[in-house]
Amino acid sequence: MNIIRSPHADYPINSISEHIYADLKKTILEGVLQPGARLIVTEIAGKFQVSQAPVREALERLKQEGLISGIPNKGSVVSSITAKEIRDIFVLREIIEGFAVRQSMPMLTEEDYDYLHRIIGEMEVANRQQEMIRILELDMDFHAFFYKRCDNQAVLELWNHMRTKVMRFMAISNRHHTTEVLAEWHLVLIDALRSGDPDAAAAAFVEHMQAYKMINLE
Repeated sequence: MNIIRSPHADYPINSISEHIYADLKKTILEGVLQPGARLIVTEIAGKFQVSQAPVREALERLKQEGLISGIPNKGSVVSSITAKEIRDIFVLREIIEGFAVRQSMPMLTEEDYDYLHRIIGEMEVANRQQEMIRILELDMDFHAFFYKRCDNQAVLELWNHMRTKVMRFMAISNRHHTTEVLAEWHLVLIDALRSGDPDAAAAAFVEHMQAYKMINLE
């Protein structure tokens, strides 16, 4: 008798879970899975030809990031978002990112600027290839640099907590607006950093965020 083996049978469970997590996260950010869509463990396990354990692990990660939530009698569903949530989180982001930029500026080296320019270069490549998720990840990496560089653990923890939500909000906006100027916008931010004026640099970062705070979900 032939035994049909899962294509993932030789991989450790955490690798399988990581793959499922990344795939589901991508479909949520791209809008393929809309708010309210049910995520049924048995169906997902069948799709990936795996046991339910790595699926549950992946769903738990998505739940911790706020992308899905548990609903009585429905199980896991894609969480909903509102325009007010977006405005609220971007108000907080403006405050802490302005702080992170001011604190980081005096410590920036040419190596740091090279790193930021490499991210922008990769943004341009991702935009030409229309890789939306990659563009979002690079955008987050650019801004995360300052949260890490400012040497304030509380600020970094706040950023890590809201990073995925920010990505989701931006993904919604990017489905309706071009990302062609995104790399150029970030070059403007580097120019502001090189100005040597912390207040002007912080103001440039806040202005950069304003468009996303006013996202219209309708």
